[in-house]
Amino acid sequence: MNKKFTKAMFAGSFDPITNGHLDIICRASKIFDELQIGVLHNPNKKGLFSFEERVELIKSCTSHLDNIRIVSFDGLLVDYCHNNDICTLVRGVRSEADVNYELQMAHMNKELNPDIETIFLPTNTKYSFISSSLIKEVLAFDADVRHLVPEQVLIALKNKSKGRE
Repeated sequence: MNKKFTKAMFAGSFDPITNGHLDIICRASKIFDELQIGVLHNPNKKGLFSFEERVELIKSCTSHLDNIRIVSFDGLLVDYCHNNDICTLVRGVRSEADVNYELQMAHMNKELNPDIETIFLPTNTKYSFISSSLIKEVLAFDADVRHLVPEQVLIALKNKSKGRE
């Protein structure tokens, strides 16, 4: 099959979205005509932000990009991609551990749907240590994370921490 990759998917929980996520989103949006941001909804996992809050934060952080579409779905990512004519998954990688994990996922996705390709974008070195989990962990100790997340996220994080007091 000789098909151009005009649509791609970048999926994650984004709890919360970080500057590292935004870096990958901005760079991928320059490569593809349409980049869908797949926000994973796991009812078994209690996140810091609700699903709706995560979607709204992503919308506000990506409003300057005109080829972004934010979606959610149930089931396998490769099934969603197949049903929506998406042939490319975008994954950000920060470390060797990320590469090993993402490579396994890419192979599994390829096994489940041979038409799916996975493209790895190495993270910008200034964001290579950032993860949503780490942001939440250090925030519990009242650390300053303003240079690690977008301004909208920082405000939302501060509002969440006020609600816990």
